Amino acid sequence: MRRRASLVLLAFAVFFAALAPLLRWYAYPRLAKIPPSEYQTAVLEASPATLLDYGTMQPRKVSKVSIVQTLRGNVPAAEKAGKAAGRDVVVWDALSYVAGPDGKMVSKIPERYVFDAHSQDPVHAGGEHVDGDAVRRDGIEFKWPFLTEKRDYRYFDAQTRTSAPIHYKGTQTFRGLKVYYFEQTIPWTKVVLPKTMPVEGVTPETVRKAGTSRWYSTKRMFWVEPTTGAPVNGQEIHKEELRGGTLLGDRDRVTVFSGHVKMREDYIRHTVDMVKSQRQLVLLLTAYLPRGFLILGLALLALALLLEARGRAARPPSAPAAPTPMSVAGHSV
Repeated sequence: MRRRASLVLLAFAVFFAALAPLLRWYAYPRLAKIPPSEYQTAVLEASPATLLDYGTMQPRKVSKVSIVQTLRGNVPAAEKAGKAAGRDVVVWDALSYVAGPDGKMVSKIPERYVFDAHSQDPVHAGGEHVDGDAVRRDGIEFKWPFLTEKRDYRYFDAQTRTSAPIHYKGTQTFRGLKVYYFEQTIPWTKVVLPKTMPVEGVTPETVRKAGTSRWYSTKRMFWVEPTTGAPVNGQEIHKEELRGGTLLGDRDRVTVFSGHVKMREDYIRHTVDMVKSQRQLVLLLTAYLPRGFLILGLALLALALLLEARGRAARPPSAPAAPTPMSVAGHSV
């Protein structure tokens, strides 16, 4: 019975030892992915801020500027793009809506972001765009990959429609989570005007005809939880200007918007709570179950060897064989 039990334990030991790397290196890359129906909203505020009054073309100090960022998963578009690309694809229809202290619209920029559900690499299908302009993203946007590494990444900037390095600056603790801190600085760059302007009668075309151009610069900061790749906090030191042309009178430039944009406290708390729960699911596949199964396999192997050793020690020794009679000269001795 002990020998049979040791063989059963040995079989289970091999099973769990083999299951551990399969979970980490085979199941995890296939199971960890962004759902196509994801929906997220975040509110950021710059308080105080400088904002251009398009009626007088004069910048003024305001108490607050709010930016509402919405990410909505487009399931039909994701299925169509996934069939074309031959992999799991997520399509996010994003909107960045900026409102002044009176709640009136300052600007709104729609985007479509198409990416691989597992790696977060951009997928060039499904009509990716920024404010209706077709783009071809290089690098990540909004989210880092699962198991984020301590290195620089390429990050897409929607204003310039280009990608640039976002630099890993160190590891910190944020609200009880270990996070990686990243920074990206976009120098002053000439950018296109939003297609939707805040004042009736003022259009991108009238601004261009006046010989006026829009310029932009920002310092972008993210605190990223590395297991999920989700930013738990984000800030920008954001500046926009109009330069040149007859629209500004005798001025060379005028501030359109300037402020230190920070995520609102209630959304920080909500994001941290959500990431803490999602983090456990990723760790279950990458650490807890693989390590647990490996330890269980080793324990079962040790138990099987122990039972086999005890079984051998408990067996009675074999009786000695009877001596064979010897014959000498035809007589038995």
